[in-house]
Amino acid sequence: MKYIDLPRLNERLDTLKAAFHAKKPFKYLMFDDFFPTPVAEQIHDSYPTIADGQWDGTTYLDQKNKFQKTKFEEDSILDIVFKELNSKEFLDWLEQLTGIEALVGDEELFGGGLHQSINGAFLNVHVDYNIHPKTKYHRRLNVLVYMNKDWKDEYEGHLELWDLTKDKKVLIDSYAPSFNRCVIFETNEISFHGHPKPLKTPKGVNRKSLATYYYTKDRPQNEIASEHNTIYVNTEGVSGNVKRFNAGVKAFLERINQK
Repeated sequence: MKYIDLPRLNERLDTLKAAFHAKKPFKYLMFDDFFPTPVAEQIHDSYPTIADGQWDGTTYLDQKNKFQKTKFEEDSILDIVFKELNSKEFLDWLEQLTGIEALVGDEELFGGGLHQSINGAFLNVHVDYNIHPKTKYHRRLNVLVYMNKDWKDEYEGHLELWDLTKDKKVLIDSYAPSFNRCVIFETNEISFHGHPKPLKTPKGVNRKSLATYYYTKDRPQNEIASEHNTIYVNTEGVSGNVKRFNAGVKAFLERINQK
């Protein structure tokens, strides 16, 4: 492993594992310094700008001003980092951390890869699609690593985790997307998350993250649901409806201009 320091992560494994399994109603974990600092600095400095092209920035009702990139130059640092995040060694570490056996990565980075959001961006609270469209494996785990230096609370963009079980609507945790911060959480029918508050970033400041998703061929019977796409919820009332309407107008205009 060239960039992920597994011995260093293994030193923290027992503490991280206890924290992950203590969370309810779904399991999750946040910790800082995922990569060794020099590696995190390299990744940060290698992060491409949106002007570099080959980003998907499609607008939807529940997602605006968010860009995704999944293709990288062969043997570049980003190419190697994502290969390491999908490697057997890292999968083994994730299995020990989470207790989920026989995890499978996704070299195509469907829905994942590099994410970058600009001023005004939001991603409404949701549960993820549950079945990979090609392999038909069950989605089980998300790993997010943020790459934002000197992030200020006033910029918004915090990752929110919600408990919506049994008619609840409770924000259970909110994490700033700080530099080299990692969030790992299981994906199931109750793992609601997002960053619904639109970004308020100054010019030149974008919200950056690496995202990898993991799957298994099977999953516990009590967790199986019919195949579905991402399911969004409105946690903001009237203002959330206005935000969705405006995003819908932008999405409509984008599609008209593409014809």
